[in-house]
Amino acid sequence: MSTLTATEVTLENLMGQAAQMRQQGCRLVTMTCVHTGDGHDILYHFDKKYQMSHFRLHLAEGATLPSICSLYPAAMIVENEIKDHFGIAISGLSIDFQGRLVLTEDAPRAPMNKRCGMDIDARVPAAAPAAAPAVKGGAA
Repeated sequence: MSTLTATEVTLENLMGQAAQMRQQGCRLVTMTCVHTGDGHDILYHFDKKYQMSHFRLHLAEGATLPSICSLYPAAMIVENEIKDHFGIAISGLSIDFQGRLVLTEDAPRAPMNKRCGMDIDARVPAAAPAAAPAVKGGAA
């Protein structure tokens, strides 16, 4: 089993570190978010010639994440997904779907947070679909 080795970054140096990756010719593969109980860990996954590099940013509960889409335009998609799934405020998004990229209006807010369904979930989940009526009788 391998362990992911990630360079720790802060809110203060995130943009500089991402800019450095871009200058080195790295592409952003994706981002991963994990709710830690006291905030979120955001992992940035980069590739250059099939060699992966990773950053880890610990974002305190309620803090705003700066978007890196000015450096990596495709980040806009995964940043909107993170916003939808974890309820994180993200500043500087080139296109902001306002929490509706993948979630419907009646979906639970921040469904990927460990505390979902408690005090952070202000909406009621959609009702379960009605069961289909049973078919009576056999072949005629």
